[in-house]
Amino acid sequence: MTKGPTPRQLAREANIARIKELALEQLAAEGAAGLSLRAVARELNLVSSAIYRYYPSRDDLVTDLVLDAYADLAAAVEQAVAAARPGRGEWVAACEALRAWARRQPHRYALVYGSAIPGYEAPGTTVAPAVRVLRALALPVVRALGGRNPEGLPAPGAELRTQLDQVAEGLEVDATPAVLLSLVHAFARLQGLVGLELNGHFVGGFEPADLLYAAAVEDEADRWGLT
Repeated sequence: MTKGPTPRQLAREANIARIKELALEQLAAEGAAGLSLRAVARELNLVSSAIYRYYPSRDDLVTDLVLDAYADLAAAVEQAVAAARPGRGEWVAACEALRAWARRQPHRYALVYGSAIPGYEAPGTTVAPAVRVLRALALPVVRALGGRNPEGLPAPGAELRTQLDQVAEGLEVDATPAVLLSLVHAFARLQGLVGLELNGHFVGGFEPADLLYAAAVEDEADRWGLT
């Protein structure tokens, strides 16, 4: 008979969940640079040394939060795509899910796509979760094009093509270098719009930024000829 987790294991899982919850509250209030294990320990009524049994350093806690953020964002995009009409509908749904998630949780968006955290270097374990988000956005376009290369897309040079081949391998998608390059540009464009919006740069101009963002999404879909 398979035994379930012990009370000690359950207590540890509950404490880790609470630590991350408090850390996210810190992120929302002070940003990633202000994240402090000692402050979290105080909120938990723990001596500062006790929290290191769960996270040996601040960076370990940050990494855990980054992994969670990527996983949650990727799942949101994937679920939106799964419920959408194939082709243009999937692309629009994916982009809308990206922005909606960022607007709901701007502090978590900033953690993974904002400014670098002083003194923190993301480990290799964060690469696959980050790729999952990119793949979720790319797949609707790749599936719709079916290996075709839409007219008008610029052809990358040899050196850039080598880099794009590596990206395609990491994403596990079968796309031409020109399509992949346009996807990278599209992702950068959308992330830039979301970042500008969340940081208040559209105040007094595009409020809300729904129409501006939607226009960019549709423009990219037109570029690929999605229907």
